[in-house]
This record gives sequence, C-alpha cells and structure tokens, in this order.
Amino acid sequence: MHIVFLTNEYPEKGESHGGIGSFVQNLSKNLVEKGFNISVIGISKSASTLEYDNGVEIHRIQQSTAKFGKFIFNSKRVRNTLKNIHEKKSIDIVEGSELSFAFLPKNTPYKKVIRMHGGHHFFAITLNKKPAVWRSFQERRSFKKADYYVSVSNYVGSQTKKYLKKNFEFTTIYNSVNTDKFVSKDNYKTIKDSLLFVGTICEKKGIRQLVQAIPIIKSKFPDVKLKIVGRDWKFPNGKSYTEYLKTFITESIKDNVEIIGVIPHDRISKYIEEAEICVYPSHMEAMPIAWLEGLLMGKPIVASNIGPAREAIKNNKTGLLANPHSPEDLAMKILELLLNKEKALKLGREARNDISKRFNQKNIIEQNINFYTSII
Repeated sequence: MHIVFLTNEYPEKGESHGGIGSFVQNLSKNLVEKGFNISVIGISKSASTLEYDNGVEIHRIQQSTAKFGKFIFNSKRVRNTLKNIHEKKSIDIVEGSELSFAFLPKNTPYKKVIRMHGGHHFFAITLNKKPAVWRSFQERRSFKKADYYVSVSNYVGSQTKKYLKKNFEFTTIYNSVNTDKFVSKDNYKTIKDSLLFVGTICEKKGIRQLVQAIPIIKSKFPDVKLKIVGRDWKFPNGKSYTEYLKTFITESIKDNVEIIGVIPHDRISKYIEEAEICVYPSHMEAMPIAWLEGLLMGKPIVASNIGPAREAIKNNKTGLLANPHSPEDLAMKILELLLNKEKALKLGREARNDISKRFNQKNIIEQNINFYTSII
C-alpha cells in the first residue's frame, strides 16, 4: 500500500517543527517497517529537494515567491507532485490535516483522508475567536473533498462536526508515544522543586498564566525553577511572543524562570527526566503528544481541565487538572504535588501504567493499519 502524507511540518534539519511533524514522522517510519510505501509532500522555505528518512520519501517543494495568490501556485505544485508520484508508483491513500484538500481535485484515483489534529474552526471557536473568512472557506471546502475522517480524540472530532455543521462519520485513533524512547530510568536525576513546560511558546498554550503562578509557588518554595522548552510564536505584526512573555518575568522571579527555547525532539526526554513536575496549561488541545510523553515517563502532571483532557488524564488518579486561565488554580495544583511527594509519585506511577496500555505505539500503529486497510 502506498500512502502520501501532506504536511509542511515534517522535521527538517535546522528548522523547528511542531507536534504534527513529529506525529507524521513517527507514523511514517513505523508504516515503512510494516512494508508500506510512504511519501511525504510539503511546502518548504528552501529549495525543492527529494530526501529519504529511514525509507520515507520526502518531497519538499519550494514555496512560491509571488506577492499575491501564493496558495494558487503552491497548490498547483502539490498537485503536480502528486501526479508525478502516482505515475511512478500508484497512490492508494493521501492523508492531510483539516485544510489539506481545499485546492485538490474532488475526484481522484486515491482515497483522501483528513486527520483532525484541531483545525481552524476548532481552535478559533473554542478559544472564543471569530473564524477567519478565508481559512473557514478553505476548511469547509477541504472537508467536502475528503472521503474519510480520523480524529486524534473524540472531543476534537465531535466539536469539529458541530462547528462545521457537517454530518460525517469519523474514526478516533489517539496519538501514540514511543514506550521505548520515553522511559524514566534514573529517578535520581530529578531536580528538586523543578517544573517543566514543553510546547510552542504562545498564548493558547497557557504559558503566561504559568509564569504568573510562579510568585505564588515561590512564596512556599523559594528555589522553584520553571524551565520553558519550545519554539517561539510570532504575532501577526512579526513580534516575538517570547519577548512579550519576558515582560511577565519580573525581577522577583527572574532566577526562577528559564526560557530554553526550541530543542531537538530526541532531547526532550532528558528535560522530562530532570523535572519534578510537568505542567501543561493549554487553553485548548486536540490530543497533545507532549502531555502523553510526560505521563509515560511517570512524571506528576498538572494539565488543563479543557476539551479532551479527560481522554488523556484521569483527574486525581493519573494527574491533576487545573483551570488554565487561573494562575491561582495552577499554583494551587502545583503546590499540592510539591507538598505531597508521596501523592505525586503515586500519580506518576499510575500515569505510566495507564498511558503505556492505552497509548502504546505498537497498538496505535495497528489501529492505523486496520483503518487504512478497511478503506481500500
């Protein structure tokens, strides 16, 4: 079977990437090991290249330099690449995210699958924003052209149906985590009173509220240290969110907060291992891989009580859920774990047992294979 993934986020040396890029890379490599032919097509800032990543064929297409209508030229290049690939090796399935099929043909010799990681309508409406007209148009058009739908959580699938006012059936397949890679082997490496945030440094990840919670935590634990790992986000005017965040790191807590920035994905487990508590105060998520990685490593977790949170975390059993908009509630939950080490360790053990069963990479890969096989 030949599957093509459409994504601009497939990990590229020297470039930062998000969770979707890691997801596609992980799934692609595992499918190749199972005998699948896998190709990836994405728009790139650099020159067009053909690369290989452990058997995964990656077509990076240089983005258009046109001042207006870039999407027309970029879409045409993707269509032409799909055509060329199909002529050389017949394509069975093309998979992309919510906007992927807006400007591709509706009638194709292959099946088109949208995997919902949380699209424009989902995040705009759940974050109390008005969906943008142009992106809304693209998303609705894309959904009309897809043949099948997969969601990374029950919540994101059902809410997307509601927001698009479109009745379609979807299959829920959770994101997986590598149970071999994210293993906590050395508990003695844990740094006392250390907190870790992993994710894009932007408002919707709740990092500002977490920084605002630090003075409250510091009043009880003067040596508390928050490490912030993730790529920067830019405002529409080009300004850095990280620089904006620094305005909340006052003189009184400047020694308690460290912004590390983006790091290679294979180094994240080291930071998780050193953390006493992982904190993920997102305002909304689809099914965050970062949460799953922390849970799998047996770390006490404080996360948001939003959307699909309860599909990943059993409150007070495998982690604590907090109001992500409240620095006070975040601080209270973090302090609860810092003050009760026994409870924190128990939550971590239960989390690892739960995640290793429900989000086991081997099982999730099989679910994906069964889905792909069923639609051909």
